[in-house]
Amino acid sequence: MSSRSSNFVCRAAASVISCFLILAPVAVVAPIPAAARPAPDSFADLAARLLPSVVNISTTQTIKSDRGREHSGPEIPQFPPGSPFEEFFRDFFDRGLPKSGRPEAQPRKGTSLGSGFIIDPAGYVVTNNHVIADADEITVILHDDTNLKAEVVGRDTKTDIALLKVKTDKPLAAAIWGDSDGSRVGDWVLAIGNPFGLGGSVTAGILSARQRDINSGPYDDFLQTDASINRGNSGGPMFNMDGEVIGINTAIYSPSGGSIGIGFAIPSSLAREVVAELRNEPDHNVHRGWLGVRIQAVTDEIAESLGLDKARGALVASVSDSGPAQLGGIQAGDVVLSFDGREVSDMRRLPRLVAETPVGKTVPVTLWRKRKENVVEVKVGRLEESEQQQASAPEVVGKSGKGEGGVVKTLGLTLSGITADLKEKFSLSDDSKGVVVVDVARDSPAAAKGVRAGDVIMEAAQEEVKSPGEVSTKIDEAKKSGRKSILLLVERQGDLRFIALRLDQG
Repeated sequence: MSSRSSNFVCRAAASVISCFLILAPVAVVAPIPAAARPAPDSFADLAARLLPSVVNISTTQTIKSDRGREHSGPEIPQFPPGSPFEEFFRDFFDRGLPKSGRPEAQPRKGTSLGSGFIIDPAGYVVTNNHVIADADEITVILHDDTNLKAEVVGRDTKTDIALLKVKTDKPLAAAIWGDSDGSRVGDWVLAIGNPFGLGGSVTAGILSARQRDINSGPYDDFLQTDASINRGNSGGPMFNMDGEVIGINTAIYSPSGGSIGIGFAIPSSLAREVVAELRNEPDHNVHRGWLGVRIQAVTDEIAESLGLDKARGALVASVSDSGPAQLGGIQAGDVVLSFDGREVSDMRRLPRLVAETPVGKTVPVTLWRKRKENVVEVKVGRLEESEQQQASAPEVVGKSGKGEGGVVKTLGLTLSGITADLKEKFSLSDDSKGVVVVDVARDSPAAAKGVRAGDVIMEAAQEEVKSPGEVSTKIDEAKKSGRKSILLLVERQGDLRFIALRLDQG
């Protein structure tokens, strides 16, 4: 996993220098307090029961030195990255070697430490993929300090989960999966791991938030906790008060590199299914569901233009030819409101729901189309590596057809039918269909939404348009009906996206 912010310290194997990825009068009624489990007097009994199921993970890998330091003289002392002493000692030791006599950089062994937990007495261990990434050798250290060599059974880079197997002549203490979906914000949690390589350490806190998206991958759905998590806790378990694993500690938010009480864990509802596939599938890979759509966020303006009560769901920008969505009747312009009975609260939730659905399962999909709800049945396909199912600008070629001439100015746009000259000027394909944007007025609502000359408007108000006059007519109809915005389907060099333009500013 990689960080998108300098405040995330990523790759949390606590090594020498490895880092950690780091919503009329009324009667007043007294509120009824929600039933909650009281804070325990001590976590000691629970910790004593759980510690044997948590392991430390040590890895070694071959790394290349950035300079020639392998010489017969004393080794440079190790300091934290960025320390002024690091540069001082490097310069001091290098001064003793003539530049011409410095040897070439030699590969050397690096060591990093992380955490994990046993899920089967037979020796299956779960951790983060980044803890064991690029490792030449993996050692699992049990609570009683027994060292066992481990092999990688399977790994999933998209969720940062890895499954290991150790050989053992006796049953190991195993943790039990819990239901992260049943955990509530405010519940007590316990984190156990190997911070800074110190060995099994226990910290307690509460579940601070759910469904956090930290931009680390396409299926972000993290639990947030204030239990102290530091470098080396990566891959360790987060337990509920029943001693069940509800998360895999994976990331921290930290400007300094240490814990400030904002840690993130992969929920067990996701991790458990991933681990099961890594273990049971013949190829030890995760097979995710595929819908065959390109989606974008539903903004307030788009919601208003479609007649939705609020911004929710995922707007379908395009569908893949002969994909599950197209075969099931899903169309561009539909808004997916629920998938397999589960609400699609926002755009990013849909890929996660689809990915978790078994391949080949037929599921109901609730759509918003033509200002009302529709339900279709879709048979989920299998996501291949080459297929993208994320919220991004779609990549589909335009439809065929010929445009009509004429120029119209509206909403800060100068529109024209597609002509031979405009095809050449804007490098449009021969089969381009729709209305081409010739110019965009500065400070217009269209300019604010990123519309630019050369874009082709294919639909207005979810109706196909072939001439500038048709676009103008659709805008007038929208104004007369009291709408505040109009939805346009715009193509740019083969990419499609929906844009809602406000009408009261045009």
